[in-house]
Amino acid sequence: MSPRDDIPTLKGQDGEGSVQVHQDPAMKIEGAKVFSVYGKGGIGKSTTSSNLSAAFAKLGKRVLQIGCDPKHDSTFTLTGRLQPTVIDILKEVDFHPEELRPEDFVTTGWGGVQCVEAGGPPAGTGCGGYVVGQTVKLLKQHHMLEDTDVVIFDVLGDVVCGGFAAPLQHADRAVIVTANDFDSIYAMNRIIAAVQAKSNNYKVRLAGCVANRSRDTDEVDRYCAEVGFNRIAHMPDFDAIRRSRLKKKTLFEMPDEDDIVLARTEYIRLAETLWRGTEPLAPAPMEDRDIFELLGFD
Repeated sequence: MSPRDDIPTLKGQDGEGSVQVHQDPAMKIEGAKVFSVYGKGGIGKSTTSSNLSAAFAKLGKRVLQIGCDPKHDSTFTLTGRLQPTVIDILKEVDFHPEELRPEDFVTTGWGGVQCVEAGGPPAGTGCGGYVVGQTVKLLKQHHMLEDTDVVIFDVLGDVVCGGFAAPLQHADRAVIVTANDFDSIYAMNRIIAAVQAKSNNYKVRLAGCVANRSRDTDEVDRYCAEVGFNRIAHMPDFDAIRRSRLKKKTLFEMPDEDDIVLARTEYIRLAETLWRGTEPLAPAPMEDRDIFELLGFD
């Protein structure tokens, strides 16, 4: 069977003009707190997701991280290597998921974090939303979600793609990773608009944003004040974070240097904030021209 033969789509009910993969209601994730991490490409979503997963694990939570990008590099700092993707593993069994076992597509990473790379179709072909849906379906069929406290989706940066939208059908809260610059905030504004559209039909709500790789947060804070959004964490531009990626480790495995300890503390604080629960935010995204006028110097 082709991986696209049975893709259900939802037309017109999921945002104006929408043609998106619609997940089976039976595949709803229950019992765990589910977070989707978004942001423009290259902003540090995978670094944020993996360190956040490690932080939740340090708090004693049972964590599952799902990478939702064809690059399948979301979880390598947790496992020390690139993981095979669900879509590639399904191809190996000619898309007969009943032949798979959990160990075929789930790897235990640092702190006991369960790591899955959904992957995606080759560029320009297929639908990333299908892959996310099949991944959740496999996890439920193998009861992998029954003993999980936290699920983190690390999502690709393309706002218009079905792979971007699919995790929103499962998530309780969406977290946006940004930086203190125009391009990152401009992308955040578009993501806010997309999540708001999905919240009309799904339970997902915005939790807030993480200012990443930024010495200052003045532009992020100015935007948040304007639209009614919250910055819930600040990760300075520490070189230790770059070094941890090169060493294929999370910050929680790195030596106790001053900047590493500070960054770990902020990730723990972010995990505690998300676990306690955040106010369901409904910011009003700005028009493109208005963002241009708001940010930067006169």
